[in-house]
Amino acid sequence: MVSKKEYQPIENYGVIGDLRTIALVGIDGSIDFMCFPNFNSPSIFAGLLDSQKGGFFKITPVEENVKKKQLYLPETNILLTRFLFEEGIGELRDFMPIATLCKRSFLVRKVSNIKGEITYRMQCCPRFNYANGTHKTKLNKNELLFISEGKERLCLRLKSSIPLQNKKGDGFAEFTLKAGESAEFILEIVQENESPIDIDIKEFAEQSFIRTLNYWKEWSAKSTYNGRWREMVIRSALVLKLLISHEHGSIIAAPTFSLPEQIGGSKNWDYRFAWIRDAAFTIYALMLLGYKEEAEAFKGWIEKVCGNLDKRKNLNPLYNFDGSQQFDEVELTHLEGYKGSSPVRIGNAADSQLQIDIYGEFIDSIYLYDKYVSAISHDTWLTISNQVNWVQKNWKRKDSGIWETRGKLKEFLNSRFMSWVALDRAIRMGIRNSYPFPNTWIKTRDQIYNSVYKDFWNEKLQAFVQSKKSSEVDASTLLMPLIRFIGQKDPKWLSTLKCIEDKLAIDCLVYRYKPESSKFFGLEEGEGNFSACSFWFIECLSRSGQLQKAQFYFDKMLSYANHLGLYSEQLGPQGEHLGNFPQAFTHLALISAAYDLNKRLNR
Repeated sequence: MVSKKEYQPIENYGVIGDLRTIALVGIDGSIDFMCFPNFNSPSIFAGLLDSQKGGFFKITPVEENVKKKQLYLPETNILLTRFLFEEGIGELRDFMPIATLCKRSFLVRKVSNIKGEITYRMQCCPRFNYANGTHKTKLNKNELLFISEGKERLCLRLKSSIPLQNKKGDGFAEFTLKAGESAEFILEIVQENESPIDIDIKEFAEQSFIRTLNYWKEWSAKSTYNGRWREMVIRSALVLKLLISHEHGSIIAAPTFSLPEQIGGSKNWDYRFAWIRDAAFTIYALMLLGYKEEAEAFKGWIEKVCGNLDKRKNLNPLYNFDGSQQFDEVELTHLEGYKGSSPVRIGNAADSQLQIDIYGEFIDSIYLYDKYVSAISHDTWLTISNQVNWVQKNWKRKDSGIWETRGKLKEFLNSRFMSWVALDRAIRMGIRNSYPFPNTWIKTRDQIYNSVYKDFWNEKLQAFVQSKKSSEVDASTLLMPLIRFIGQKDPKWLSTLKCIEDKLAIDCLVYRYKPESSKFFGLEEGEGNFSACSFWFIECLSRSGQLQKAQFYFDKMLSYANHLGLYSEQLGPQGEHLGNFPQAFTHLALISAAYDLNKRLNR
């Protein structure tokens, strides 16, 4: 019988992955979230979203009087969970061999005894198709097959170095290890009629570990960043790398779906997609650290996306990691949601929204690639030109904005100045490469510039406001000096920064918009502080010359990371992590703020 499980705090998890998918590993040794074999595949473990129905894969000591610690092996995404007793020490090593090193995805778990004698319990309880399917289980000594009875006929094989049991369809084992002994478990996708593997599982697990360790060490060593807070910067880069599809070069926003922005609330979204905005910002952050191969791969992916637009001229805000566009938003009513936060959603209706700002982020990422990696090709220039021509015709339209509002469409400031970015960067690339472009681009760029100052400056507030004719500020405005729309010490900018601090910030924590006005999003509940906005705020302080304050706030924000240096989307009133986890937006903003602040402190 499956033992009863309670919900852990979101911040109690670490992540492992193979550049195809990601698993969340709790500090108690339980994998409570995993979509397999790809980022957007149905979940096989979703205990994080329903502790009774969702499924999990747990390895932990039987005795409950144990202290638990978790760490990554330095500069890798290999996770170590330690179980500490007065008379014994056990270690659980979790990793996924990288997609470049093997043909198919598999998960490796190895539990070892360092000291004393400890009895462990293993429970592998897959729940196929978002815990909405049934399966049958076959046992062959040290090997279990879990066979989904749904139309996908997914078959998982759990291979172990110790005997396994089939308990009502779930994998089970209870075993005792002495100092120096270990037990290995490998979970992979196979064909239902595939023959049992005849390998030394201990040797196989160790060889996979060495190859995976070397891969991550070599990747981390490519970073050119040697400034302050290097450990946190590299950890953020490692998180971003985990979110990149090795096969396609796309970057997903987060590996999870439906983790709530407020406990008990309904703002629970699926982030397992490649947002144009998030991906473009991610490439910028990785290029700051010297990672150019990822920029090359992303450029190839976005060119493919643009090439498949056919008659539809404008970009979607988000795509599947392979560039496809099939993700209807569906509610999984059979799952209760994290701590009762329902509905649980898969898919994301934001894909059909108009979000004009994405053109600025997309074209800016190509501009940076052209400037710092390699000159763009003629075909890429034609792709960019088509998108700029669309912006030229549509920049005045109302849209859903950067925060993907599900309420009334507005003329958002962020969409307006990011339209300026789209034209400005395209003009710069055209001049640098002597590519032809119409003079109307320059005229339109200047019209947008003037519109920002005329239509979005509030004389009474002495600040740029969220939308046309609005009297509220918005944290997305913090991007204005970061994308060089306005001087970082311009008086109008400094007064805007002060207004944002007064109205949206609590110490170093920043809301996206006024909490009491959150219904403009289209839903009534509030939310936490948005961590990416906090790092944008810190970078703006740094750029404005307030270095001491920026450094103090940056160090404070680092204290809100979990025990492994990971961040979710938002932070609650007691520092609890909220929203999907880990989130690319937060980690890329951390990298950008650290890079700028370190550079200015060195001066």
